[in-house]
Amino acid sequence: MAGETHRSAAAAGAGRFVPVFPDVEMRQLAIAQKELTIVAATDSLTAVFNRGAFSMLVEAYLEQARSHSVASSGALLIVDADHFKSVNDRLGHDCGDQALKLIAKTIQDQLRGADIVGRIGGEEFAVFLPGADPSHTWLVAEAIRRRIREADFSPGGQPCPLSVSIGGVAFSGPTTYAEMFVVADKHLYRAKSNGRDQVSFEAATLSGFPNGDLMTVH
Repeated sequence: MAGETHRSAAAAGAGRFVPVFPDVEMRQLAIAQKELTIVAATDSLTAVFNRGAFSMLVEAYLEQARSHSVASSGALLIVDADHFKSVNDRLGHDCGDQALKLIAKTIQDQLRGADIVGRIGGEEFAVFLPGADPSHTWLVAEAIRRRIREADFSPGGQPCPLSVSIGGVAFSGPTTYAEMFVVADKHLYRAKSNGRDQVSFEAATLSGFPNGDLMTVH
């Protein structure tokens, strides 16, 4: 009878595997999961956020702003490396990768703790400045442009000046990431069309973008 009871219990447990991890293994598993999450959110080359993670974080902030739990203001900048194809063509893709790392690091060096940066395309980065007003936005954008222009990039001892064009929008009021991106991208195109190595952005109330103040910096 006891044997039958034991077999019944075993049968009841068959097909159900309940893993038992020691505390050390559980901590290692948690660390591994956290590392996988970071990897999934990070651009492998430049170590900034990837496109998906960046847009998700910005949308999360804007959702909180719409519910009034954080300030309903800030700015989005799009930073695009000028003539980047020529860097790859002349110096090779390895040097191009080094240039992108330098640009990403230079952008990060100009930001505050709450600001975020992501790589959203091959040589294109985006910067979100929560709570920033137009004056601060201009200072950050111009600092990024100037520092990259002044950066010493000489792979293999061969000088290769870098520059970026920056388009952006400083917003006040409810908005979405998609709305901001359209305006910032329009100004990036303007900066490129006007000769590159410059900043173009507007300060706007983003419900329809009525009569924003345009600022262009060479």
